[in-house]
Amino acid sequence: MIYRLVCIACIFFACKKNKTQEAVTVNAKPNIVWIMLEDWGYQLSCYGEPGIQTPNVDKVAEEGIRYTNSFATAPVCSPSRSAMITGFHQNYIGTSQHRTAKELKKPLPYGIKPITKLLEEVGYFTCFMESRKTDLNFTFDGNLYQGKDWNERAAGQPFFAQITFGGTHRLWKRDSVHPIDISKVRLPPYYPQTDLGKRDWANGLEAMQLVDRQVGRILDRLEKEGLTDNTLVFIIGDNGRCMPRGKQFLYDGGIQVPIIARWPGKIKPKTVSDHMVMTIDISKTILDIAGATSAHALQGKNLFGDEVKDREYIFAARDKMDDTHDAMRAIRSSRYKLIHNLMPERAYCQFNEYKEKSYPVLAQLNVLYMKGQLTKEQAAFMASSKPDFELYDLENDPYEMNNLADNPEYAKIKNKLITELEAWRRKVNDKGVTETFREGGWPSDYPTKTEEEWEAHLEKFKPWVFRTPDAKIDHPFYPPKD
Repeated sequence: MIYRLVCIACIFFACKKNKTQEAVTVNAKPNIVWIMLEDWGYQLSCYGEPGIQTPNVDKVAEEGIRYTNSFATAPVCSPSRSAMITGFHQNYIGTSQHRTAKELKKPLPYGIKPITKLLEEVGYFTCFMESRKTDLNFTFDGNLYQGKDWNERAAGQPFFAQITFGGTHRLWKRDSVHPIDISKVRLPPYYPQTDLGKRDWANGLEAMQLVDRQVGRILDRLEKEGLTDNTLVFIIGDNGRCMPRGKQFLYDGGIQVPIIARWPGKIKPKTVSDHMVMTIDISKTILDIAGATSAHALQGKNLFGDEVKDREYIFAARDKMDDTHDAMRAIRSSRYKLIHNLMPERAYCQFNEYKEKSYPVLAQLNVLYMKGQLTKEQAAFMASSKPDFELYDLENDPYEMNNLADNPEYAKIKNKLITELEAWRRKVNDKGVTETFREGGWPSDYPTKTEEEWEAHLEKFKPWVFRTPDAKIDHPFYPPKD
């Protein structure tokens, strides 16, 4: 009898051990959840933005790592997303022109594959959740993702879930639960310090608060399903905020995006890193963690390895935006930023339909500029042409308002940055600007409206900007769809 009991116990513990080993083997690869915020920078409470409440994003930062020198490779979605989904600078893979026409899109060069396909090859289930906006500037045979939710995976299969929340993209819904008073916000000094500007900024913060609750629901689901401990969560922005001098430009407002990560047991909580990092580093990090490799060496670096510690510069590029033709390149260190304007003959604020229909502050900037009521620093962005180079000392000028490019005291720094930028452009096969491109696009006549037309345009914006959180008001330039 005792012998039989011992045998049964041995069999029981052997089975239990085998099941444990099987579970460890199946779950050896972590799940990866990539949460993307559209058109959003450091305007989060964990980054010190006043007025806003983002407790769920803050929770991920509190339990993981937050990067304070983090940047997108492009200041608009489709080039930036094309870079992130591949791990290569958009200029290198021919995807730098925003909203490339369907007939002009090409397959990825050099045998490069999207990271989702590389993850599939090592056993991951890949899905694209929430917003179905991919916005990529290349063609691809087959599906980029295998499903729409991680619950479609096989039992025990690791998953990669890309989750995009579009609430921070204009139009911006207001938050009736936690409305933000304009006295609480901090408007950058390159904008007029008006109630309209502050209200518009606060409306954007409220939209982010709504998105934060969506982030919270994802975190709650991971916890409820027992997935938290074996899931690496990233929270990032695809490009900077949708405001003048933000999205579409290479100032920090256009390329500085949050990168926050949580991985229980792997990332020390409450970590803050000032390493120079880029969004394509996420691609490299994910593939390394998953044990996937690209046949063509990626251009990002592993965020959790030693290689990012020694990076001195990040690089970014801007090309066509919709049908607004312009081109800029940037190099940034922890202290200095140099922007090379490849088409200086064009105004910063040349015509762009999206911006003129979406940015109330742009309308106000134009009105006040024509009335001569902007400061010298604010008016610089409204000029009819651009300097060839812009150089900023970010330590002393964090808002990039004092161009030092022609200051002889900074000539050595300027020349060094130009040399490094040109070397990077050669490395990524940057094609620069052709004469056909220079002559094309929407008309570049500037200003785009008369003073009276801009005043009328601004007046149309006001009811929308100043609407109450529960108001049912149609946007003046985006009527509701039937």
